[in-house]
Amino acid sequence: MDQLAVNDLSLVFAFGLVLIAVGISYKEKLKLSKDIFYSIFRAVIQLVIVGYVLKYIFQLDNVWLTTAMSLFIVLNAAWNAHKRNPNHRKQYWSSLLAIFVSTYVTMGVLIASGAIRFIPSQIIPISGMIASNSMVAIGLCYRNLASQFRDQRQQVLEKLALGADAKTASLPILRESIRTAMQPTIDSAKTVGLVSLPGMMSGLIFAGVDPVHAIKYQIMVTFMLLSTTSLGSIIAGYTAYHNYYNEQLQLIREE
Repeated sequence: MDQLAVNDLSLVFAFGLVLIAVGISYKEKLKLSKDIFYSIFRAVIQLVIVGYVLKYIFQLDNVWLTTAMSLFIVLNAAWNAHKRNPNHRKQYWSSLLAIFVSTYVTMGVLIASGAIRFIPSQIIPISGMIASNSMVAIGLCYRNLASQFRDQRQQVLEKLALGADAKTASLPILRESIRTAMQPTIDSAKTVGLVSLPGMMSGLIFAGVDPVHAIKYQIMVTFMLLSTTSLGSIIAGYTAYHNYYNEQLQLIREE
């Protein structure tokens, strides 16, 4: 099978598509041009660095180095999820706990079942896949918590005045935030294969793997992502809602 090669001309044409996005942003006064260029510059630098680092780690095949790289991914994902939390009393450990547990519980099951092996070429990419999806879901959960506590402040105050504890008063907001965080993954699972052709399945088939095996791997990935987003959202929600109350369990007004 012929291998596809990305040459410099291909990259130039692909960058032209970015310029289209910049042009639209400028024309519609979206004020996203700087962010687009910054994100592209950052992505290129990060991918070049990570590409060489991963090549070295894959060749070395060291357990401790593989573990360290996986932990680095989780710590970085937790930091980015933490930054997406609008609450001014947010705590990093909440994001770290949510992503750490959701990532390594899911990976632990996959390793124990024999679906993947503890080798860098499998552990590191899957760590990134799981942690990034958990990060996005947790960020959605945080933003919805902030929005709901602001919009439903009066209802929460009334419940507290009637004797409800903080958890009971916050429960509808928590449930809605967790539901919002999980919804994109659920919607993606509903349309997989019909609207989107998953990268892992397509890549495996393109590489010559039996389609049946490729489908099994994609089903595993779908289960994996549903698991990690649900675990991450629940842990993040139930640890973060406390930040909207003070030590006397009074609702704090967010600016």
